[in-house]
Amino acid sequence: MYNAHRGMVPAPNSRLNELLDQVRQEFDSQQNRTGEYESNMAQQVSEMELVRQKVYNLEQNQVAIKQRYEEDVARLRHELEARGGPPSHVSISGLPPHAGLSQPQPPAIGHGPSNLFGGIMANPPGQGAPGLVPPTQDQQQQQVPPPHQMGASQALQQGAFGGYPPSHGMNGGYNPQPPQTTASPGPGKGRVNRGPPGPSTPHQAPSNSYPDTRPSPQLGRPPSPLPPHPSHQIINNLADLDLDSLRPEQKREGNEWFAIFNPRIQRVLDVDLKHTLNHDSVVCCVRFSQDGRYVATGCNRSAQIFDVADGRQVTKLQDETVDKDGDLYIRSVCFSPDGRYLATGAEDKQIRVWDIASRTIRNTFSGHEQDIYSLDFSRDGKHIASGSGDRSVRLWDLESGREGLCLTIEDGVTTVAISPTGELVAAGSLDKSVRVWNAHTGNLLERLDGAEGHKDSVYSVAFAPNGKSLVSGSLDKTIKMWELDNPAPNGRMVGPGLASRDRMGSKCVKTFEGHKDFVLSVALTPDSRWVLSGSKDRGVQFWDPRTGDTQLMLQGHKNSVISVAPSPQGELFATGSGDKAARIWRSVFTSLLSKPRAWTNPLRSQVFGKGRPRIAPSVCGRGLFSHVLGSAPTQLVVPGSM
Repeated sequence: MYNAHRGMVPAPNSRLNELLDQVRQEFDSQQNRTGEYESNMAQQVSEMELVRQKVYNLEQNQVAIKQRYEEDVARLRHELEARGGPPSHVSISGLPPHAGLSQPQPPAIGHGPSNLFGGIMANPPGQGAPGLVPPTQDQQQQQVPPPHQMGASQALQQGAFGGYPPSHGMNGGYNPQPPQTTASPGPGKGRVNRGPPGPSTPHQAPSNSYPDTRPSPQLGRPPSPLPPHPSHQIINNLADLDLDSLRPEQKREGNEWFAIFNPRIQRVLDVDLKHTLNHDSVVCCVRFSQDGRYVATGCNRSAQIFDVADGRQVTKLQDETVDKDGDLYIRSVCFSPDGRYLATGAEDKQIRVWDIASRTIRNTFSGHEQDIYSLDFSRDGKHIASGSGDRSVRLWDLESGREGLCLTIEDGVTTVAISPTGELVAAGSLDKSVRVWNAHTGNLLERLDGAEGHKDSVYSVAFAPNGKSLVSGSLDKTIKMWELDNPAPNGRMVGPGLASRDRMGSKCVKTFEGHKDFVLSVALTPDSRWVLSGSKDRGVQFWDPRTGDTQLMLQGHKNSVISVAPSPQGELFATGSGDKAARIWRSVFTSLLSKPRAWTNPLRSQVFGKGRPRIAPSVCGRGLFSHVLGSAPTQLVVPGSM
């Protein structure tokens, strides 16, 4: 019976199988739903990616439209001003770029806050923000470099080599960039805010100060001359030439530097690197001593002096009493004519005059309310001129230790220079003007601007050795030479109401065009034969002041060339850059490259006997020439075309 009824007993696992089937069905159902959810999510992600791409395309179109708009506006403004129309006083935003005392504090020139140097360093790719500090090792691997006045700030650590991407051609990496705006560069790193400016700096020497509190007069100018012929422009655009296509005599290459000589004019110069002076920070300025034996540099917290002969550091001048927090860049250095003192101007608004032998501070001049950007010694060694972002030029008496003159203008002062005779002081400003005063009375003799003037801030001025002309360099990428003939008698005040015979009769006699970016520093060689210029495009150029042609372009820095300075003894010149290096170069006439003709000036030429080469300045025709003479008696030769 047991076997007969065995099939009627339910299987013990049937209930379990039913439960497992239910679980399996539920699992399959959830798996199908998961697949649907994943499909929906993938579709939504795809739609979001499509939307993101459309937004990106719209942004790119907007940037392109804005760039074309700014280019059209800049072109129309340039055409208007070139045809003698009034310069534009309204920026694209509708606000005046320089609004006098009602505007915020004028930008400082350097890598500090509110700085101008921030905007003159090589820009990162696709950005308008400055790039100040040399890049890290990783950045250097990604960006191969072909360069005032720079590891200085957090906001500026965006790559000193950006802005000019490398290329395989000779142009040194000058790929097309968005047009520069006409406004001065904006703020850089965020160190302590110096606060908004107050009224114009008060005159501390009222009897000698500029007597009129109204804005400096702007003289009427004749319409600007027609633009140079396009073929002339091509001559000076040496950065556009292909290095490989140039003949050997049209170029010279060294270790990490090269020079291009203008192929359309006769080559009369040669150039070579003498010393590289490495620093721990940006080199804001360079200056030779009067005897040419030493060169001084200004960098973060210190000024350094090097022996020109061997490149050895002779001394380091640093004020140990200054607060150690933050940066304190030395913007300007200047030797006294006798070489005993070195004046330094810094971000802390102080001018220090150092006794070089004892490394002690002889004088400290206080009075400026903003960073000091430029200094110059008078030839007699008794006075120092200073320029500051507080909109003032001041002259200081070294013997009395007091301020002698305070000359105020409407915008920040970027550069100052005293004429060789000590009669004039010139200054460049953010307001695109160059002003010339009588250094004794403080009377304004000339304001160089208007149709003939620069179209952007002036960053450098320098007098010619004869004192009758000066050159200026600007953010408009040009250099101008001004003729200062017929100074006003007795230093009388110049104004629109005075007769023309009372004015200096100054005029722009030459405009040098060829740099790819801001011109940051200009100088003339001691023989007046060449104008030197340093630029944000990292290049140094030698210009012939008679023709306006560039003789050569030198590329030897990995960042902006902030400062250039020729040796007062000729032959040598120095450069300072944002790549943390100063360099000393040698330039000589190369009579072997052309058919020379012998010429001797009995009044100036000299013959030197044994000893190291000497410089013999001699007058020849329309200009002065420097000749490097050998140790044996040598007859002076100059190129036949001169």
